[in-house]
Amino acid sequence: MGIRAVRAVVECARELGIPYLTLYAFSVENWGRPEGEVSTLMILLREFLLQELPELARHRIRLNVIGEISPLPVIVREVLERVLSATAANEEMTLTLALSYAGRDEIVRAARKLAADAAAGNIAPGKISEKEFALRLDTAQMPDPDLVIRTSGELRISNFLLWQAAYAEFVFTDVLWPDFGKAEFLQALDEYSRRHRRFGLTEDQVEPPSGGGF
Repeated sequence: MGIRAVRAVVECARELGIPYLTLYAFSVENWGRPEGEVSTLMILLREFLLQELPELARHRIRLNVIGEISPLPVIVREVLERVLSATAANEEMTLTLALSYAGRDEIVRAARKLAADAAAGNIAPGKISEKEFALRLDTAQMPDPDLVIRTSGELRISNFLLWQAAYAEFVFTDVLWPDFGKAEFLQALDEYSRRHRRFGLTEDQVEPPSGGGF
């Protein structure tokens, strides 16, 4: 049912022309779940990748991944790398899966890269900026999210895109992810379309929302 929800949301996003969609598929913390549950999730992930490759190709959707994927089982990484390679040239939409991902872990890894570059003399400490830091995040080639949807009645962001979501709009829903579909996605987008994003400015400094657009 979770895979059904993924298909419904991806199809709807593609139909609406949304260029980037990111799904939190498996967190670093999820490795701490019971071994049998983790094994089952890895099997489902592999099956999902194999089943969806033809659809990704047909609709020109590029698959992308963020997170530290080295802990994934070899049989999953092999299929994942195959799908990443096969869809690399697709340009209609980018579907990103956050796998073995955690926002804090991503920030720490980016800080290590930046520290290594500074130690090697590739960047002066005084030149370190938000832009330079963002270039070392997993999402360096992606725009920051406009909207984050949190399902299942949880009122937290669960270590997801901590840096990138600084000015994202949030929609919280009680609907569980397996029950989340096109109707719920459209409802979240409709709520987002009625928000007035100011990015720290005053109402007088920003243009009023056009209304109705996603």
